[in-house]
Amino acid sequence: MKKIIYILVALALIAVVVFRLKNNKETTQNRVYHYNKEQTVSVQAYTVSLEGVGNEYAYTGTFEPNKETKISAEIQGKINAVLVDVGMIVRKGQSLILLDNSLLKLQLQSIEIQIEGIESDVKRFTILANAEAIQGVQLEKTILGLKSAKVQKAILIEQISKTAIVAPFDGIVTAKLTEEGAFAAPGVPLLQITDISTLKFTVNAQEQELNRFKLQQVYAIAVDAFPENVLSGKIIMIGSKANSSNSFPVQFTVSNTADCKIKAGMFGKVQLKNEQIARQITIPASAIVGNTIQPQVYLVKNGKAVLQNISILERIQNKAIISSGIAAGDVVISGGFINLFDGANVSIKN
Repeated sequence: MKKIIYILVALALIAVVVFRLKNNKETTQNRVYHYNKEQTVSVQAYTVSLEGVGNEYAYTGTFEPNKETKISAEIQGKINAVLVDVGMIVRKGQSLILLDNSLLKLQLQSIEIQIEGIESDVKRFTILANAEAIQGVQLEKTILGLKSAKVQKAILIEQISKTAIVAPFDGIVTAKLTEEGAFAAPGVPLLQITDISTLKFTVNAQEQELNRFKLQQVYAIAVDAFPENVLSGKIIMIGSKANSSNSFPVQFTVSNTADCKIKAGMFGKVQLKNEQIARQITIPASAIVGNTIQPQVYLVKNGKAVLQNISILERIQNKAIISSGIAAGDVVISGGFINLFDGANVSIKN
């Protein structure tokens, strides 16, 4: 009898729990908001038309020196004098650093003495050989010894000339990396020379924008630091390989101002003006949904929102030029996207 009672109690408890769970589920479902997809969505819309497009484009870039190099010695030696300092203007061929050449000069004196002696031997042996007093081989060896000594002299003269380190081009000393008394060795930088009389100006353009640039054409370049200065830049290079940001470098050559106040590292803008005003399909950029890979818009057709794939030719400020997917006269939804979906009933706000 007790077992029957326990079973009945357990069944009663289970029935109560099931009833409460079912009741709670119905209560929760009743509290959840269910959007009525048949409800009309109020939207703002834009009627597509052909618009004249003619704009100025600006690309930001950086000025770079025309030439810049670190100067090192071609031979090793102690530095006797550093004749320039940072900021000094130097000319091509001007002496910048002098190395100790006293030992080389002594070697040169020694070889000159040897040459004098060998030249005397050549004269004497020539007379003896003509008189057949000595063999001609001895004269030939002496002549070869004279040639060898002259080569050694030329080598020493060349080494002495290289103890004076000179400027390879006109420029400004932008770094001093050594001092008097230090030891110079080939390949170790001593000075840095920078030429900014002519500058390079580099901007980056996307692949669809490259047709705006032509080699050897001249463009106006404004300097951010000196807005009153507008320079003329000629394109000398259009990159053939994209960089890490998938854009291509375009490089100009620019003549600096007379006082060279445009410095390497300054920023500027190249101004491009589109003289042709073409009539093209344009829509507000706010109307575009989807992603950059597949942009889309909502069209209004027969009172319903229809999702349409499009192709964007170019973005200009707050508008987009469309190459395909939309025709003139189409009605594009530009606002009111909340609760909007493909196939939704829509009404256009006035």
